[in-house]
Amino acid sequence: MCTLTHFIHPLATPSIPHSQGFPNAEPQPQCPVFPRFQVILAGNAFFHIKETSTGHVRGFRANHNEACALARSLESRI
Repeated sequence: MCTLTHFIHPLATPSIPHSQGFPNAEPQPQCPVFPRFQVILAGNAFFHIKETSTGHVRGFRANHNEACALARSLESRI
């Protein structure tokens, strides 16, 4: 089962700036980063990996875990 944990980014709390307590921490981007690929159910136990910006299907798998792994792999290629 894919829990989408690879798409979760920590948010900075407004009361604690990044420079306090974490001297080497990189600042977070101002706008949220959305995933480039999305796993979509396309039939009975069949999943498409869709590129969110274009809507094109970039791959497919019969197993949800494998579809999530392919989406992560495509995401890391940039």
